[in-house]
Amino acid sequence: MKVIHKDQAEKFKNSNTCTAIEYPLGDKDINGAIIELNGKYPEKGRVVNLKCKELAYVISGFGKAVVEGKEIKLQEGDLILIEPGEKYFWEGKLTMFVPCTPAWYSEQHKEIE
Repeated sequence: MKVIHKDQAEKFKNSNTCTAIEYPLGDKDINGAIIELNGKYPEKGRVVNLKCKELAYVISGFGKAVVEGKEIKLQEGDLILIEPGEKYFWEGKLTMFVPCTPAWYSEQHKEIE
């Protein structure tokens, strides 16, 4: 068993519109973060996860994800799964819990046009 308390979480500003609060489990198979979005992320273009499945549960707010050109409206209580290799962006005012498997790491996460 592993437990990460709130005061052990690490806050990162991914862009002017996106902040991640990461919970460092030290587990290569899964990790989780709270994502606070206020605008579009990435600010230009799209992103792709080359290795990770990214599951996002909307804790609060509303907005959208655009995945492979398909717009999905999101609001509190919604859940979306983004598969490795799918190109996407987020837009809105959202707080989400996002676990990734295998554990997310920056080298596999790419911004693209």
